[in-house]
Formats: sequence, C-alpha cells, structure tokens
Amino acid sequence: MSATLVSLLRCCQRPSWLLVVKRPWSSSPVSTPSLYTKMMLFLTQRFYDVEMFLGWKYQFIRTQKKKQNSYFYYTESHYGADIASAYFVLKLKGGFRFVGQSEWFRADRNGKFNWDFLNYKDTPLEEVDMSYTIMNYIGLSNLEKQQLLQTLSVRGCPEVDDWFLARLHVLQDSLKELDISHCPRITIGGLAALRNLKGLRRLDVSSLPGITNPGLVVILLEEMLPQCEVIANGYEYSLESVS
Repeated sequence: MSATLVSLLRCCQRPSWLLVVKRPWSSSPVSTPSLYTKMMLFLTQRFYDVEMFLGWKYQFIRTQKKKQNSYFYYTESHYGADIASAYFVLKLKGGFRFVGQSEWFRADRNGKFNWDFLNYKDTPLEEVDMSYTIMNYIGLSNLEKQQLLQTLSVRGCPEVDDWFLARLHVLQDSLKELDISHCPRITIGGLAALRNLKGLRRLDVSSLPGITNPGLVVILLEEMLPQCEVIANGYEYSLESVS
C-alpha cells in the first residue's frame, strides 16, 4: 500500500477517533442535589439523633425552669423570708412593692436590678407583678409566706396552669386582686379552684385561649365569687345569649 493511500485512510479515521475521545466530555453532566435535598437526606439518616437531641433540649429547659422557680433557702437563712421573696421576684425579671412603700422594685430586660431592697428587711410584700415571666406553681413557694400580699399579676405567663391556680389557696387570706389573663395553659378546671379565694375583689381572666365558653365561665365565676369584679375582655360572646 502506498504512502499516499495510508495517509488518506488516517485522515478519514481521525474524526471518528476524536468523537470517541470527546464523547464523555460532551455528554450532559448529572445535576447536583440542592441544599434542601442534602439537608433532608442528612436529617433522615440521623432522625433518631435529632429526636434524641430535641428530647435532651426539652429536658434541659424544663430543668432550668424548675431550678429558677425553686425556693431560695439560702437567701431566707441570711436575710429572712421577705427578702427571699423579693429576690425571687427580681431574679425572674418581675416587680414588687413593699407594704407601706410607694416605690416599685423591678428588673430590667437584662435582669439587672437595684439592690436597695435589702434595706427593707422584715418588710412584707404587698404587690407582686410577675407578668410574662417563667413563674410556675413551684415558684409559688417563694410567695407562700407573704401573708399580706394583696395583688398578684401573672399576666401572659406561659407556665401558669391549673396546678398554679389550685395552689393559690396559700394566699387566700390576703389576696384581693389577681390577673391571670393571656395565660395559654389555664382551663375551666383550673378556674374552679379559685372558689377558695373568698377575699378576692378583682379577677382578670381576659384572653384565655383554653376557655371555650367564656360567657358561661364568667357567670360561674361571679356565682362562686359574688364580691369579686370579674374582667373578661378579648372574647366574642354575649352574656344575654348565655343567660
């Protein structure tokens, strides 16, 4: 075979050889999964790890809330029950007023407060405002010895529930005003426990999401506490229709 013929054959074979070589590079690449897909795949493969982590987190939060509501024995042993109650209120970012005093002691958003309340040793609390704090029924033990406490507000407290209301009997001899509005965990069963507060003169039960028949509840509360003014705003009901 002549050299000219060999060269011609090589020229004819070159395009097919180049096509074979370049074929992997010209084919469309496989699309990479999105970030959402990768994350869901990761969570699916580690579902039990995530579930366990959430369980630990929930348990840790519950333990911290219980610890913050526990009784301040150390403070009471050094400063007395009144200062211990005052310190508990401030630690939970609440406010209070001593008997015979017009000044209110409150903690700011960062939890800082004025330590001048230590000068009022053996002076009981008359008004306590624990609105939007994490106070629960355990924390009531810190106010149990405040036998002159007349006003208590736990407005918007997410931990206030029926157990909390049932334990309010420790303040039945002094409590005159109670605000439990906007507490999501209160039900009709818990409100029935308020019948022990015979000295109550003002009760705010506004905007309780756990109450399904607010008109009827108001009537029952007024029958249980005839000397008490019941405030129930934030509901769509008519007392005439209920009657």
